[in-house]
Amino acid sequence: MPSIQLSQQDAEFVEEQMNSGLYESADAVVTAGLALLRERDEATLRMLIQEGIDDVEAGRVHTYENAEAFLADMKRMFEDAREP
Repeated sequence: MPSIQLSQQDAEFVEEQMNSGLYESADAVVTAGLALLRERDEATLRMLIQEGIDDVEAGRVHTYENAEAFLADMKRMFEDAREP
């Protein structure tokens, strides 16, 4: 199990959470924080997946014959973006 070092500000926040009675231990505070991070990451992934589905349904897709054609298009787009 990894150990972590908290900044003074974070340590005080953990202590405040424990003193409020919401959490019984520092581990519980960290676990709650990690759960929120997971929820946020999953929500972001769901949003990005939905954007992809919406693009496909709206016909905003491009197909390529092969990987070389895809890479050539990406290279062209990169070069176009670099031009002033």
